Amino acid sequence: MVSANREMAVYCFDTLVAHYNSEQAPPPGFEEGQHPLFVTWKKAINGAEPRLRGCIGTLEARCIINGFRDYALTSALRDRRFPPIQAKELPFLECTVSILTDYEPALDYLDWEVGKHGLIIEFTDPDYNTRRSATYLPEVAAHEGWTKLETIDSLMRKAGYNGAISESLRNRLHITRYQSTLYTMHYRDYASYVKMTRGDSLIINGAKPIH
Repeated sequence: MVSANREMAVYCFDTLVAHYNSEQAPPPGFEEGQHPLFVTWKKAINGAEPRLRGCIGTLEARCIINGFRDYALTSALRDRRFPPIQAKELPFLECTVSILTDYEPALDYLDWEVGKHGLIIEFTDPDYNTRRSATYLPEVAAHEGWTKLETIDSLMRKAGYNGAISESLRNRLHITRYQSTLYTMHYRDYASYVKMTRGDSLIINGAKPIH
């Protein structure tokens, strides 16, 4: 089984740096495969808790080289919840790459473990008779300190449901649980990696160089 690793995070940083410099990213240092994946960018300033700047991926298996390339940019530049990441923010970024595995139906909305399972919920909005869906990666509930119930209710809001949340509605949810492997890399570690492996100091249009 393919696990998320350093080379995948490096490739996401390479892709974003190449975008700002209008260049081609170096080829990836990992082998091709077919997996669902996500790319998450967070920003930390002055030792503060990293704050989300973008997170987008796919729940369907796809080629991971193109996948990480595409979602590195999409999550950084086109997550509608946030303004696009600017080059000057790069030194404060950390990138987390996730490979999703072990999809299985949950028996009910409590049939999962906080910190172990990610969730996909699907349901019919009783107010508008429309289908809604949303997902949280496995680390989200634990990071937020949520209970299972809080996680489910938050997911329903994330899916766009604004009505009353009842026990009856929770019991009608179709829930798929999954697991993931992930790897997180901060920009300073990426810069050190580039200097060590390529002998280069990073120069990025619109950002201060880090040596």
